[in-house]
Amino acid sequence: MAASSSSTVFSIFQNMEYGPAAASSCATAQAWLDHHSRSLGLFIDGEFVRAADRQTRSLTDSKGGNVCSLVCAAEDDVSQCAASAVTGQRAWSGMTCYNRAKVLLRLVSVLGQHTQCVSELCELCEASCSSSTLVRLLQYYSSWAQLRDTLITSWTPLGVVAVVVSDDCSLYSLMLKVLPALAMGNAVIVVPGQSSAPPALLLAQLFTCAGLPAGALNVLTGSDTLLGAKVAQNPSIGYVSYCGNKQDGVMLCKATAGMGVPVSVFPCIGATCPFIIFESADIDSAVDGVIEAAFKKKKEVHWVLCVQESVVDGVVARLRVRMAGRKCVALPSEADRVLVEAAVQEAQQQGAKLVQSCAAPPSGDLYPPTVLCGAAPSSPFVVNPSPGPLLPLMTFRSNTEAVTLGNHSPHGLAASIWTEDLTLALETAKSLSVGSVWVNSHSVSDPCLPVSGHKDSGTCTDGGQEGLYQFLRPPCSSSPLPRSTPVAMDYTKFGTAASPKIIPDDSDAASAPKSYLQFVGGKACKSESGCSVAVQPPGGGSVLAYCPDGGRKDVRNAVEAAIKVQPGWMKKSPSARAQSLYSLAKGLESKRRDVAASISVHTALSAGEAEKEADLSIARLSDWAAYCDKVQGATLPMPQSGSALSIPEALGVVGIVLPDKNPLLSMVTLLGAAVATGNAVIMVPSQKYPLAALAFVQVLQASDLPAGLVNVISGSRDQLTVALANHSVIKAVWYWGSAEGCQFLQYTCTNPLKTLQLVCQKVEEDGGRDWTQSHPSLLEEMWRNAVQWKSVWIPTA
Repeated sequence: MAASSSSTVFSIFQNMEYGPAAASSCATAQAWLDHHSRSLGLFIDGEFVRAADRQTRSLTDSKGGNVCSLVCAAEDDVSQCAASAVTGQRAWSGMTCYNRAKVLLRLVSVLGQHTQCVSELCELCEASCSSSTLVRLLQYYSSWAQLRDTLITSWTPLGVVAVVVSDDCSLYSLMLKVLPALAMGNAVIVVPGQSSAPPALLLAQLFTCAGLPAGALNVLTGSDTLLGAKVAQNPSIGYVSYCGNKQDGVMLCKATAGMGVPVSVFPCIGATCPFIIFESADIDSAVDGVIEAAFKKKKEVHWVLCVQESVVDGVVARLRVRMAGRKCVALPSEADRVLVEAAVQEAQQQGAKLVQSCAAPPSGDLYPPTVLCGAAPSSPFVVNPSPGPLLPLMTFRSNTEAVTLGNHSPHGLAASIWTEDLTLALETAKSLSVGSVWVNSHSVSDPCLPVSGHKDSGTCTDGGQEGLYQFLRPPCSSSPLPRSTPVAMDYTKFGTAASPKIIPDDSDAASAPKSYLQFVGGKACKSESGCSVAVQPPGGGSVLAYCPDGGRKDVRNAVEAAIKVQPGWMKKSPSARAQSLYSLAKGLESKRRDVAASISVHTALSAGEAEKEADLSIARLSDWAAYCDKVQGATLPMPQSGSALSIPEALGVVGIVLPDKNPLLSMVTLLGAAVATGNAVIMVPSQKYPLAALAFVQVLQASDLPAGLVNVISGSRDQLTVALANHSVIKAVWYWGSAEGCQFLQYTCTNPLKTLQLVCQKVEEDGGRDWTQSHPSLLEEMWRNAVQWKSVWIPTA
């Protein structure tokens, strides 16, 4: 409605003014806070706990008024909480799937009784999440709690899971991790951010009222995200999942490195996302959409508007009309005003033209919505946008240019595409390296949609069935990392030890050890350094062979070859990839005797055992060939009208440091998983038993795999691990090695973020994975480790 009561319908449609905001009352939430004396304690073992000597942290609202104070947990609180969680998890996982589902459904009715209090508290704390959204989350995950043992057979809960979020993370993002963890039978320790802490404490209280066992859900509040590291240090914690801004996530990864607990990071705050408008779009709807998305009072991502040149004038004209008279947006702080003005000034110096809703106030923390027309993709205010209501606008001519602009950002969180051409929409969605794509819409969220950050936007998947597996352990998985205290390491010196020198001996040429070659870019070659390392039998003594001593330059060459061929390999049909893997299995069968002989000589296995491993390797490659076109994505049952797709995509380039155990069979298992799903691989053979992988080079040379898709580089494991960790193109590292190597990777692989699969070799040798078993969950686990998910939402009338 227009502001004036005498406005006519015609004037309202002419002005298109927004009506006044409804007056909000937070009386119920205020009463709940008053009941707790506006000082909220920790929630441990089903009740609020507050020690007298704890520090507190004040929470203020957007106007600077005091909301409440939060207790900062100490080490004693963490220990008490972890002990409670272990007991609670035992009781919670001991319940049947039906009874766990009943508890979650019971919470829906409890939430209905207190919906006003929850909604008001979320509004007061600016932790955006409506009660209807919470109800949808509970209904969705209660059904998965019911069906866990039916549809995800043999997988078991991890135990106690820590969920950590930053201060600027929404309550929805927090609950998107907490509820699936509970549904799968885990206990959860929540370390909320400042804004989401009061609603999280209220929900924990309601969970207990609904019948959740005491200790199954605990909430610890603190002064910063590093409280999550203190929680992770407790040996009872089996997994840490983080959501929020990247800076806090990186701090958490570095602080937990070496503790032996896996950490996943999903930096959903601050990512740059493309908003693409094609000439075939409904321009009016697209402009309304971009204004709604880009100029929110509290937005989690930064949008970049990409408009096709043929319609850019019309888009800008509509932006001027729709933005006229819009109020200024409050910045996070007055200090951010300097950053915003510097970005605007820089844009103008680079030739950008401004479209503003009104003149900027001379001072203060308010700034008008601003479009920066004519921005360049390399401009700092596009690559690293400042906080505030700024919207860079770039133009493109062709569909290919639109995809290039959309993929220009190091982030890969989400994209919005506007076009009435469905074929164009699907082709663009498939080509964009992002986890979520919305067609003719934006910011659509539902728990059935998998949310997976591509590139530097995350190392895990939340939502959907795909998001459940991070909270489950497969029946035949590798042993978890041993819990330990981080080793005092100089990370700059890891992997710098010199390789052993080779001294010439007096042996004649006929009995001289064989020299193997590595495999880079489709060619068998020596290392860039020209050096070799001696390979000795298990007992030491004589030299069996010489293998290349690869290093950083060899990894660089392999990555350059891999990134050229991987996009084309990923676009190949699954059946075409299957035929290449079948061909590789036949090639291995033709070299079976030679490969088995190298295994027998090097590992001291009998000839029969070596031949058995070769036969299992041939069968395993055939398994992966058959797997290529059998497991794909799905259509998702969204409550809204429309179509939703979940699509598994390749990670990109994967670095694999191979295990010592079953050197040939473990190699083809990991190689097949990566290649079958569309990845390129750089493999580092076992430093102890490298000959099986180097003998396999002959099979690769004779195969029809594209040159550069599979690379094999031998040498010092630690030195090559450093090269893989430091290369920005490599998306994932699968590592079997020392505890120090695991710690190094956890600390280093944060910029950009890499997906890590870490196994401590000592634990693996003491039991660990049995590579000879062909349990169905083995292939499923490997396949899920080798893909990342994309969801596409297409609305209908």
